[in-house]
Amino acid sequence: MSRPPRQHSAAPTASRETVQPPRTGQLLLGMLTVTVLVALIGSLANSVMALVGLLVFLPAAAAALCTVRQTALVCAWTALLGSSAFLTGGSDIALADRVLLLVLTACLIAASLYACRRRIHREHTMVRLHSAAVAMQQQILRPLPLLTEDVQVDGVYEPVQEDRLVGGDIYDVVESAWGTRVLIGDVQGKGLAAVGAAFAVIGSFREAAHREPTLTALVDALDASVTRHNSSVARDGDDERFVTVLVLNIDARGEVQAVNCGHVPPQLIAAHSVTTPPLDNGVPLGLAALTTEPVRVGRFPFPGDTTLLLSTDGLTESRAADGAFYPLSDRLAALGTLPPSDLPRALQQDAHAYAGKTSPHDDIAILTVRRRPPHRASAAQ
Repeated sequence: MSRPPRQHSAAPTASRETVQPPRTGQLLLGMLTVTVLVALIGSLANSVMALVGLLVFLPAAAAALCTVRQTALVCAWTALLGSSAFLTGGSDIALADRVLLLVLTACLIAASLYACRRRIHREHTMVRLHSAAVAMQQQILRPLPLLTEDVQVDGVYEPVQEDRLVGGDIYDVVESAWGTRVLIGDVQGKGLAAVGAAFAVIGSFREAAHREPTLTALVDALDASVTRHNSSVARDGDDERFVTVLVLNIDARGEVQAVNCGHVPPQLIAAHSVTTPPLDNGVPLGLAALTTEPVRVGRFPFPGDTTLLLSTDGLTESRAADGAFYPLSDRLAALGTLPPSDLPRALQQDAHAYAGKTSPHDDIAILTVRRRPPHRASAAQ
């Protein structure tokens, strides 16, 4: 019996803030402190005019940290002090030198106000661009956790470059008439070209997961999408790429159907054991034409008291200083008792601690899949 798709829960979007300006009280205290120090040093040196030029760094600092109004306040204060020193002191300094110092101070004040306006404009532009990038990322990789009638999927996603929101690792969850389809994958290579292949796979998955009744047909559709993408980029002179994926189908029965196309195998975590379900390892997407072997669907039990761990090779190929790979099975034996919602983050942090300065060299995606109790699924309807 077919079931209508349910909406996935969306995590709140984190926004990137601009540089936070100091509070007015902090600003006034800083201005007063610097002024007193300069006046004290000038008195001890018996040359206030010679040292008043030290105040000119105040507008420059304000331009980098403060709002336009705060920077204007600092500039006005600096201009007032400089004019007072010019009029009331500094007789031991030639008039031409005093005038030159006053002119340079005025130029620096003007430059500081201009720099502050430009900085704030750039910050606002970056916030708008970041908001657009976050919205685009959420269309490619939906925020975790994700809920369907059958499962709850928690996880973490970490691009190798912090300034990139999306890398070569992909995941998605679709609730279809045949159960919940889960995808996790890894695009060969890095950079914008890898993101293009990732988007091609995810777009095809979201459409074919609702259309194809079998996993074999679904995987064939994904492979065709990568083949079309490679043909398109090859005409533009870019490199063709393959994609390793693990595709699962989970329904109300206590069994998982899975197709592994060259990806990291799943781990099944029970109360006192960690096992790797036996699955045939097929060729990655985009390379199906190189083999005559058909796509094979594996099956393994998935009771309600177990957790299914899915990951990309960014986790399993993290290396210690001596070159040893991250021992995922051993670490799961120690961390597997954590709640499924906490396990992905714990594994991510543990892999970083294991690799130390040598990591990360690749994107990392870690998902945990847990069956939802029937009463909770009914309550959500």
